[in-house]
Amino acid sequence: MTHIGIDARLNYYRVGGISTYTRQLVSALEKLDYDNDYTVFHSRKMHGSLVKRFQRAALWTPAHHRVERYALSLELARHRLDVFHSPDFIPPRRGAKRHVITVHDLAFLLYPKFMTAESRRYYNDQISGAVEHADHILAVSEATKRDLMAMLNVPADKITVQLEGVDEAFKPLPADVVERVRQKYDLPPDYFLFVSTLEPRKNIPGLLSGYAELRRQVPDAPPLLLVGKRGWLFDVTQIQGEGVIWRENISYEDLPAVYNGARALVLPSHYEGFGLPALEAMACGTVPIVSNCSALPEVVGEVGVQVEPDDPTALANALFKTLQDDSWRAEMRQAALERAKRFTWEHAAHAALSVYRAA
Repeated sequence: MTHIGIDARLNYYRVGGISTYTRQLVSALEKLDYDNDYTVFHSRKMHGSLVKRFQRAALWTPAHHRVERYALSLELARHRLDVFHSPDFIPPRRGAKRHVITVHDLAFLLYPKFMTAESRRYYNDQISGAVEHADHILAVSEATKRDLMAMLNVPADKITVQLEGVDEAFKPLPADVVERVRQKYDLPPDYFLFVSTLEPRKNIPGLLSGYAELRRQVPDAPPLLLVGKRGWLFDVTQIQGEGVIWRENISYEDLPAVYNGARALVLPSHYEGFGLPALEAMACGTVPIVSNCSALPEVVGEVGVQVEPDDPTALANALFKTLQDDSWRAEMRQAALERAKRFTWEHAAHAALSVYRAA
């Protein structure tokens, strides 16, 4: 029997992104694997737990600390782990016989101007050593795998692609549920939707430019609803324009209803390691309009529309298509629901488990 540790310290500090990945992976593994022992490591400050069946242990070492790799090694030593999985890129120096890491994207190398100086230092200074030290790497998309091979010279056989899944809560919902959430947050009856943390690589200025061009063609076009908390290096004064609405306080539990109420999900990011909002939207039957770069084409396939992130006219035309072509939109709704079925956290857990066993 193998003793596997999973680092969940980041879940104390953040809600989405890597924290969602860790939470969903742990939950799926609890349902799947009864042959191995697991310990899920939380921050000592965290109340509650991610686990239902696995063991839980608290750690003093904070995430992203400058001596984290050494301090974490000392804390893990007494647990006698066979495998330690670091979902947040950077593994400890020691702490287990084998180390597995997940690399979600290489935005800090590809687009350093979109990162804070602190984040650049944390990841840029350590990522080369991290991928060399790891016994195996999980990459959340083929795009991230290609980036690892091209930018860090990681051999292909050291990387397993582990596509993310979608929470079962994201699905078509009854009209009364959608309406209740709409009234709760004072949302319009029809809208285009953007969901993500507000940060530079999400291309908010490009989104607003494309939407403004649509409004010039169609003055009574549905509003553009931005849902997400402000992130690093983002000036919220950019959020302006006729018909633009921003909601920072929508809960994770209410997000499925917000997706259900949208005419389309719009995600014209410069770069995504995976692009979970596009998958969540499809699982709700909402048409995705996304960039034609990085991992987003892998997620949406032939569903919806792909546009150049720096082409506001192309984005405006895609938005216009959802207003003018109801039969196409109905066809895309069914295609979205079918495609979303391919992405499950059970599949992601199987991929992780195969790597743990091989390591």
